[in-house]
Amino acid sequence: MRRVVVTGMAGVTALGEDWPTIRAAFCEGRTGIRFMDDWARYTQVNTRLAAPVMGFSVAERYPRKKTRTMGRVSQMAVYAAERALQDAGLDGDPVVTGGRTGVAYGSSFGSPDAVLGFSELKKDGISRHLNATSYIQMMSHTTVVNIGLFFGVTGRIIPTSSACTSGSQGIGYAFEAIRYGKADVMIAGGAEELDITDSAVFDTLFATSTRNDTPGATPRPFDRDRDGLVIGEGAGTLILEDYDHARARGARIHAEIVGFGCNSDGCHVTQPQAETMAGALRLALADAALPAEAVGFVCGHGTATEGGDLAETKATSQVMGARMPIHSLKGHFGHSLGACGAIEAWLSIEMMREGWFCPTANLLHVDDRCGALDYVMTEPRRLEVDYLMSNNFAFGGINTSLILRRV
Repeated sequence: MRRVVVTGMAGVTALGEDWPTIRAAFCEGRTGIRFMDDWARYTQVNTRLAAPVMGFSVAERYPRKKTRTMGRVSQMAVYAAERALQDAGLDGDPVVTGGRTGVAYGSSFGSPDAVLGFSELKKDGISRHLNATSYIQMMSHTTVVNIGLFFGVTGRIIPTSSACTSGSQGIGYAFEAIRYGKADVMIAGGAEELDITDSAVFDTLFATSTRNDTPGATPRPFDRDRDGLVIGEGAGTLILEDYDHARARGARIHAEIVGFGCNSDGCHVTQPQAETMAGALRLALADAALPAEAVGFVCGHGTATEGGDLAETKATSQVMGARMPIHSLKGHFGHSLGACGAIEAWLSIEMMREGWFCPTANLLHVDDRCGALDYVMTEPRRLEVDYLMSNNFAFGGINTSLILRRV
């Protein structure tokens, strides 16, 4: 089995596109949650909160011929992939098109607005808004396809449309592709675009925050006073590479991926199960050949929903023990669905390299029903960490766990 390292990282988030900008927001206590004025017409949706990426556009960056198959989600994915390739020193390198580079990438869905033409066709029998690229923008594997097309990738393509684990599965399956010799380089991650339909899904489950007058005070992961999640958007891309391949070309190495675990609850589509969540964490530890004690920090999923928070923290405590430091980044970015696992892995690497971990935004009083853990709250934490675990859990009972090593 080959070693797999991260040689490029980039993202698009509600708090910025680079680590110094995002870190400054963390230090200033700013979050990306906003009151959405233009959602007033959706009278049956209770929440008015979201974490949008403000001012994002690729209109001046890419020609129309390159973007006609892209909705917003693919635009963010391609942009994050381009910047990650630049960070890796591979933008324009023949290795990208040589057949030994692949893409493993996902989102919960494609671009929702592209569905409207099909809806009009079924409802009214007309297709005024359908065109040759409507389906490409709508399809669940639109991000991975558009990345492959944009950069001329001819290696394996792995779509990961699995809701909140889309990004982490993209990284995990890319890791396995390189580890077992199926590729030398993989473009990996996830993206999601903000749409009222995403919030409506959770609103129907009474799982969205309705603190509409205080957007900076919600969501509240792991907190006794949580009232639900807030939907966000963005993209995160990691460039994974065979260690020997990276060393041979003198690449800068950000971190090493050493373990990946993935399983299914096999029980209920929206009720997470602590036992199988714990199983995913154990699978990642076994894959990395590490005891739990070797891991120094956990980046939790932490959606600020009661069922999710309680099940996740009990599973994490059961496997990692009460001494384990943990935070969630969703208080800062909202829940960016298919993007969250990739954004969290990227920022976890940045924090691990610096030895500085931000607190969970809005976590003031840990719910006493949560598992026993060392919750990082109110103040940043200085820690020297050799191994970090990043966990995500999705609708359908899909559980993922990644283990990253500082280099």
